[in-house]
Amino acid sequence: MIKKCGVFIYLFIFSVGCCIAQKTVVTNSLGIKFVLIKPGHMTVGKFQPSVGRTDFSGKPFSADIIAAVDKAVQKATLPGFDVSISKPYYIGIFEVTQSQWQKIMGKNPSTFKNDSSANQPVENIDWNDAQAFVKRINAVDREYLYRLPTEFEWEYAARAGAVDDISWKQIQSSAVLGGYKPAVVGTKQPNAWGIYDMLGNVWEWVQDFYNEKIFADPVPLKTGHQHVLKGASFTGDVKNATYLTHAGGPGNGFDIGMRLVMQKR
Repeated sequence: MIKKCGVFIYLFIFSVGCCIAQKTVVTNSLGIKFVLIKPGHMTVGKFQPSVGRTDFSGKPFSADIIAAVDKAVQKATLPGFDVSISKPYYIGIFEVTQSQWQKIMGKNPSTFKNDSSANQPVENIDWNDAQAFVKRINAVDREYLYRLPTEFEWEYAARAGAVDDISWKQIQSSAVLGGYKPAVVGTKQPNAWGIYDMLGNVWEWVQDFYNEKIFADPVPLKTGHQHVLKGASFTGDVKNATYLTHAGGPGNGFDIGMRLVMQKR
């Protein structure tokens, strides 16, 4: 009887420990919040051009024009490829803010900084600046390890389970766009997994090298000259504020920031 009780207690403690290790939301000692992203699959690089069948007056195109358009669409269509996210990870619920950067780095490189910009995303950073921040925060916080997300990790978190491209209506409700400066993080609607500003506000650096193509390759490059930027910025519009956009640095600088991925040491 005692042996059975001991087994029960052990299983109970083990299960509680697992729950603690996999908490959905974690706030680190620096006040940065992260959400758990569970493993899964997505299709990357799928592209199906959409075209109209009428001219601006509403008159249908001729059969010859439609046939030519269909042929062009077929040629431009890309089936994409499957990506498997095999391990869980934590990603920042918000972009790294100016105050968080200041706390870790002792300075604020942002172009749009003033007395009320502490909770705006840090910007005006290049990929090496982002790596310096990662190195410094790893030295400061000994409980967790931090890094930039891979492009696939970033896109998987941005999609939040979505299979198709995001609609313009969803972009308008969730992305800071068409402005002259970044906004305080978290002012728009989060995605389905509770992550804010994955689209708009500032472009975000990821770990991968840029391949000089419209979409990522199934196997990321090991070397390159620039790195990938995802998510678009406050200067953009609904056309490029989509998780499908695969851009390369260095970009404008003044509208580029970052988001962290975290794991237990």
